[in-house]
Formats: sequence, C-alpha cells, structure tokens
Amino acid sequence: MRIVYFYQYFTTPKGSYGTRVYEFTKRWVEQGNDVTVVTSVYAKSDIRAEKFIENQEYDGIKLKVINVGVDNRQGKIKRIWSFLQYMLVSCWYALTLKADVVIASSGPITTGFPGLVAHYLCGRKFVFEVRDLWPEVAVDLNVISNKTLVKLAYWFEKRCYKAACHIIALSPGMKNDITRRYGFTHITSVTNSANIELFSTPAPLPSSYGLEAKKYAIYTGNIGMVNNSEWLYRTAKVLKEKNTTNIKIVLVGEGQQRIELEKRKTADHLDNFIFLGSVPKKELVALVQNAFVSLVPLKGNKILDTSSPNKFFESLAAGVPVIQNTGGWMKDFLLEHQIGYTLDPDNEIALADLLSEMVTKPDVLAAMGEKAKTIAAAQFDKNILADKMLNAIKESI
Repeated sequence: MRIVYFYQYFTTPKGSYGTRVYEFTKRWVEQGNDVTVVTSVYAKSDIRAEKFIENQEYDGIKLKVINVGVDNRQGKIKRIWSFLQYMLVSCWYALTLKADVVIASSGPITTGFPGLVAHYLCGRKFVFEVRDLWPEVAVDLNVISNKTLVKLAYWFEKRCYKAACHIIALSPGMKNDITRRYGFTHITSVTNSANIELFSTPAPLPSSYGLEAKKYAIYTGNIGMVNNSEWLYRTAKVLKEKNTTNIKIVLVGEGQQRIELEKRKTADHLDNFIFLGSVPKKELVALVQNAFVSLVPLKGNKILDTSSPNKFFESLAAGVPVIQNTGGWMKDFLLEHQIGYTLDPDNEIALADLLSEMVTKPDVLAAMGEKAKTIAAAQFDKNILADKMLNAIKESI
C-alpha cells in the first residue's frame, strides 16, 4: 500500500520530541508498505534541511522536508504563517504524489487542507488523524477569539471529519468528543505509544546532571501556559518554604515560559527547580527512569481532559508512577490501575505534600512502577498500536 502522511513534526529518536509517526511508519515500511511523510522543520526535531524542499530517507521512510521552521517560542503571527506555508506547499504533494491513502495529522488544523485536496481533486482515500481537538482547544484557551474565524474553523474541522473515510483519535476522550459534537462514528482511538524496549531497558543516571536517583520529580515537554508550568514552579516554591531539601523538580524541554521562569527562579533562589533544556530521546530515558515520579500537568480547562501526551506513555513504560491533573481518561486510567495520582491543577500545596509523601515510600513506588511497566507493554507498545492504526485504515478504504 502507498501511504502519504502529512505531518509537520516528524522526529526520529535522535530528536527531542514525540516519535509516534516515525515509529508507526517504520513499522509499516517493514511490513512492505511504501510510505512518504511530508514534514517541516520543527525546533525539537532532528530533521533539518538546507534547500527549501529536500528529499530525505530514514529507515526506509521517504521524507519530503519543507524547510519551514516551526517553534513553540514563535509569536502567534509567525506560527500561523509557518502553518500556512506548509499547507500551501503540501497541497502540491497532495496533487502529485501517488497514494492509495493520504493521512493528515492535526493540529494544526491547516494540515487537513492537503488531505482534502487529495480527496476531492484526486479521489484519494483520506484519513484524518486528530492529535489535538483543533480548533476546540484554541477557542477554549482564547487563542482564537474572532467570531468569524471561530465559525470558519469549526466548519473546516467538520468538513475534514466528513471527508475522511476514517478518523484516528489519539485518546478515548477525543473520540467521544467528536462523536458527541458531530455524531460521527467512523473513528478509532489509537493513543500515543511508547518504545517499550527503549524505555524499559535500565539506563544509569549520568553524573553530569548532578541529580540523585529517586530524589527528583521530572517533567518533560513544552514549558508553557497550556502545560501549567506555573503550577510546577509554585510547587517548588512551597517545597522550599517548607525546607524540603530532599526533592527537586526537573524540567526537560523548552517553551514560551522558560526564560520568564528562569528569571523568577533566580530571584527566588529556588535551587530545587532545575531546567535541563531539550534532551534527545535516547538520553531522556535515564532521566525518566531515575525519577521517583513523572509530572504530567495541564491547565484546568475541560477540553484538555482529552489530551494524550507522550510523556504519560513513556513514563509508564519506564516504570515510573505519574501525577497528572486532568479530569478525563488519564484520571480514569490511573485510578483503575493504581499506577498514579490525579490532583487539582491549581493546588500547588497538594502537589508539594504528595511529593513529600511519595519520596519516603520507595517500596510502594517500585511496586507501582513495575505494574505500570507491565500495563504499558500490554497496551501502549508502538508496534501493537501501529498495527491497530494500519488495520483500521485498511478496513476503511
């Protein structure tokens, strides 16, 4: 089968971002499929280009790299322009690349446009992959407030769902939300996955980080408003005020709020709040494995209850319990399996108290971690989920 995949953030394990599309398409190529990914140049990815458009190949996956930079630290206008550039160039590939099926991975929602072009102008089978509920998230967080743009965005979202022969949702919450709002049922939930072999193979903590194993809580990902980085900062401050010196909060990643939080950290003398910057996936493993808990925070907006963050799955695969603060499917999953905790997204005292309690119970944490690792291997293995997505596509075309 010939597959064309429109996805702006393609990354291999050498990068410092989620590798879902790399892992899935690598599996599909190994099974004899011909896969081309049309991508851009994301700041956290290892994919780079010198020309405006370059043909590259990784593990049999063909890449069309559009040299348009995307960075979470960009201003709103610049990011929108980056999305539009990618969309326009991708439409050329939608028209010219031969394919049995095209997959468009959103957000941003503009990625759906080349999928629609391939479907309506070339008669291609179109699969719409929903990684975030755009534009609903953007509207809920007031990123988009103009009434005309909001109406247009929702119309476009519905058009993508309607045109798709199948919808892939990255969480059960997303699947339920789409069904509730529009009534569509041609949907399969395929969550983010984890490289079980990579994250479950023991990795020693390098001394260069200056960290003591099982004495720090880790956060990995974007440092910004949506990710509730402020909650982690306030928690570090509470720990400092309580003279809790045996716990550090470590942030691995970049984002819009990093510079501001670093300035505040210096002013408040918070030596327990540590920034490590972006780290390649292979180096991230040791940092996650040696934390006593993984933090998966988001703002307290109901729409974010549907989220499917990579860090959640990778933490479980590494055998590390999770603390998160949404009220959706992750809360239910942790409660059902007893491998983590859910807290109020605005209560830093509760988080500080829980961290202080957890760090004194290594045996309990070890038992939870082993259980988490077993569940991750059974439910979130990259190969199992890659096959699930491909089978759903094959059955719908």
